Amino acid sequence: MSLLVFLFPFMQILRSLLLASLCCLLLATHMAQSQAPVVRVIANTSVSSQEISVEQIRRIFSMRQTLWPNNQPITVFVFTTQHETHQAFSTKVLGMFPYQLDRIWNKLVYSGLGEEPIKVQSEHEMLEFVSQRPGAIGYVMGQVDGNAVNIIEVVKE
Repeated sequence: MSLLVFLFPFMQILRSLLLASLCCLLLATHMAQSQAPVVRVIANTSVSSQEISVEQIRRIFSMRQTLWPNNQPITVFVFTTQHETHQAFSTKVLGMFPYQLDRIWNKLVYSGLGEEPIKVQSEHEMLEFVSQRPGAIGYVMGQVDGNAVNIIEVVKE
């Protein structure tokens, strides 16, 4: 009995430490998620759209929509499948895995029904190409100069 009386305060301290550790872990996880880079859809300044639906952005990046509402041709720029920004864009914005987009593009190319998007190597290239090509669309995770390109908000239905 005297052993239990002796251990009881230590058990309470241990329980408090475990609870505090769990709270710190949850807080750190939440902070890491809230500070995760945001993927921004960008377009050439000739594109007047400020908002676009998830369904429409899926049609554009799966190469099924090739014209903007004003009949201007859409030029799609993407990163390679392994690029971190492409993986984040595919999963978070489009709700698809990168390999699913690759399959769609390959089917278009090999069936002769369409072309795959233009691939770029860096965010600097993405910003440069989109800003220079009327009707162009792409995405970045870095900082964006709102004067060089049009930042488009993807609206969930």
